Amino acid sequence: MEVCRIVTCILLSFLVSTGTSAETAHAEINYDITVRIDPVARTIEGRSVITATTSEELTLMLGRRFETTHARVDAAPLGPSASTGGMRAWRIAGSQHMPRRIVVHWRGEFSALDTSLDHPQTLGRDIPASSDDGTFLPDSSGWYPYIAGKLASYRLNIELPRGQRGIVPGRLVEESESDEGYRARFEFLSPTGGIDFMAGPYKVETTAMRGVSGKSIQLRTYFHPQIADLAPAYLNSVKGYIELYESWIGEYPFTEFSVVSSPTPTGFGMPTLTYLGIEVLRLPFIRSTSLGHEVLHNWWGNGVYPDYARGNWSEGLTTFMADYAYKERESPDAAREMRRGWLRDFAALAPGQDAPLTTFTSRTHGASQIVGYNKAAMTFLMLRDLLGRESFDRALHAFWREHRFRIASWADLQRAFQAVSRQDLYMFFDQWLTRAGAPVVRIAEAGRTKSDSGYRVTVILEQNAPIYRLRVPVAIRTEGGEELHMLDLESDHQTFTVDMRVRPLEVTLDPDLRLFRRLMPDEAPPILRQIMVDRTTTTVLLPERGEARSAAETLAGKLQNRDLKLVSATDALPPVPALVIGLQEQVDGWLAQHKLPRRPDIVQGKGSAQAWTVSRPDGGMLAVVSARDAASLKALTRPLPHYGRQSYVVFDGAKAISRGAWPTRVQAIKLE
Repeated sequence: MEVCRIVTCILLSFLVSTGTSAETAHAEINYDITVRIDPVARTIEGRSVITATTSEELTLMLGRRFETTHARVDAAPLGPSASTGGMRAWRIAGSQHMPRRIVVHWRGEFSALDTSLDHPQTLGRDIPASSDDGTFLPDSSGWYPYIAGKLASYRLNIELPRGQRGIVPGRLVEESESDEGYRARFEFLSPTGGIDFMAGPYKVETTAMRGVSGKSIQLRTYFHPQIADLAPAYLNSVKGYIELYESWIGEYPFTEFSVVSSPTPTGFGMPTLTYLGIEVLRLPFIRSTSLGHEVLHNWWGNGVYPDYARGNWSEGLTTFMADYAYKERESPDAAREMRRGWLRDFAALAPGQDAPLTTFTSRTHGASQIVGYNKAAMTFLMLRDLLGRESFDRALHAFWREHRFRIASWADLQRAFQAVSRQDLYMFFDQWLTRAGAPVVRIAEAGRTKSDSGYRVTVILEQNAPIYRLRVPVAIRTEGGEELHMLDLESDHQTFTVDMRVRPLEVTLDPDLRLFRRLMPDEAPPILRQIMVDRTTTTVLLPERGEARSAAETLAGKLQNRDLKLVSATDALPPVPALVIGLQEQVDGWLAQHKLPRRPDIVQGKGSAQAWTVSRPDGGMLAVVSARDAASLKALTRPLPHYGRQSYVVFDGAKAISRGAWPTRVQAIKLE
């Protein structure tokens, strides 16, 4: 659920381009900030003392909604500002006088907190907002004055009304509450790219643990009163994740970790904390999935910084070592199902929708997540399969030791894995990182013949251009069981022979789905995500007017998150993915009119609404959404976009009561 803080990405890219290390940036810039915030009045008053120990020209930034009441650089006035987007910028000339001291007093107002926003809308906003129920000031909003293009350490004093609690990434040094209000002081002495601020009427629970080196680590929950009872379970889970990753990677890099609740459906990861929506935190599976992902980001992303200019590796590695690792611990079948989901998601992308991993910075839409999270995670899986678990883990230990609180690239990861494994991994990293798309591999032919020792199986594999070097898993089923063979495919058409003692019966390509590739049509049944991510999707809205029409249009917009390409209900569908939304009788009539398969038996007559996918005779894909009435259609607006990996879903109101994916068919040839 973590998203890249955009200003941080820009800062890190700048530092890489100028050859500046994170440790050097920490020594050059320091903020000492005091802010007084009134969440109900939505106001802020602040004072910042910025100490700079660099002689170069600097640029001071502040959000345009805020005004400075006093600003000086050493003994001189700050001077006029220039506007750039939603920010104001001041040029500060270079100077040999050290250290330089920039003092800024500022004030301003926030927007009202909008709790009606959904998850994607919340993630995409960089607006400082507050209410008595919560305050969120994203770093990208420019809520405090900062130096552009520089990592910095900071100390921050918070003043809030009584009953409110505030938090920023870093170590809580001290706090107090009196009739005059709440006070807290935080410090972040490691280099970082920005400061996100959160506040609310929190009940705070605290516990402590000892890290692997004996260091005390403070664990806290900042929860709204209505979920305060969840605190003990969350604290216990965080402790378990820190213990897991300290043993797997190395020492936890900070002195605390906090789980902070938000009144909006938020999902952010930051150094030393995660900020999650109240309703998200209530979900029973979050502690065993997303929470561990956010804890792990304190190593990958917030402990070692990605070189965003050359690709964000941290999301893929975190997905592999968190989300996927938990499935492996659950069962082999659960892990295989996650791999199948990754490959089906990728198959849902239209040609040209994906991009090389070296261009991925952060999740902006479904296609970028499929590449930056899923493809990257499976790349790490294939690398572990190639090197072995022991070498893979030792390389991660070495990478962490060398790059802690520094910027690192995919190339740095490659060097770490090469040094430990003593293998040349150039081709592996080059083909999986710099190419868009994925290999298309098929069994062209397979046969068996008698041999002196028993039987000889001949397998001909083909792949489309561009040519990849692949270790292709091929299973051969015999009368005595199944044998797995790794075939090194290095050309577009290659013949392999395997000698066997027992009579072979069938050859199957990659039965365990461990090779990242574009699935063949029979291997990738249609799922709802195809109409969500394919920008060629056309939409048919069957209700012509009234509340049902409005609900259908809103739902289509939520599913596609882009301008709709509408097609009349009477027109033939173009040969691209299509989405049809309507009431039950309208949907049944439309399917009959266009000679398309009727609603599947598995959803027939169930719930108040259903969604399912169909493979059309013309090769296109169709997603159908059918509801009993306008209210049932409207109830799908929030939940349905979360079921993209399903081929069908049945809802009772807003609750999914049945879901699933159509069966897949592996590539297999029976041996005659």
